[in-house]
Amino acid sequence: MKALFKQSLFAVAAALIFGLSTGSASAEVKVTADKPTFDDLQSPEFPGGKQKPFKPKFWLEIETKVKVQMAPEPKTKTCDKLTIKWYVAVKNGEKPGTMLLFSKEVDHVNVPLDEDLFLSIYLSPASIKRITGFDRAAKSSVEGVGFEILIDGKRVAAETTKWKLDWWDSPSEKISRSDVVPLLTKPQTAFNGMWWDRYAEVSSSSVR
Repeated sequence: MKALFKQSLFAVAAALIFGLSTGSASAEVKVTADKPTFDDLQSPEFPGGKQKPFKPKFWLEIETKVKVQMAPEPKTKTCDKLTIKWYVAVKNGEKPGTMLLFSKEVDHVNVPLDEDLFLSIYLSPASIKRITGFDRAAKSSVEGVGFEILIDGKRVAAETTKWKLDWWDSPSEKISRSDVVPLLTKPQTAFNGMWWDRYAEVSSSSVR
């Protein structure tokens, strides 16, 4: 009888501990996100060391400002993981009147709560030339940018610069998915060490 009583107490304690450890998963999550913006950025030049002559080329940077809130707020004041799926429609330089759709899923980790942070994605100078045929034509070649944000597999925010939400899932003769060039995370670019605290941390699993 005593053994059975001890087992019951152990089961109750285990259930309580389990409930506490998974409490954050049931927290109410609110994510506010701005419409994505995009701009041309020149490759940075860093002082110090042996300098080599080169002509900086232009990258395409796409970013959005987000804020994550959770209730109840965990003691860590942090969201363990946030996933953003990017969709970028660019004019097809080889077939006028059509667009190429590039996409990438990026995991961000240790995201501070109730703080303005930026999420970003990039096209390299080489990719821009491959798509457009020019060294600086990315910004003018972008037709539309959209994204959706997920936490624990649930979509909590989405935005687009034009068209209706989820246009990236709507079949169209003018838009074709492509992986001829990659979308890059910030750690994969020449801007990796710049503006560090402006951006949410990118998971190592997304740097590939």
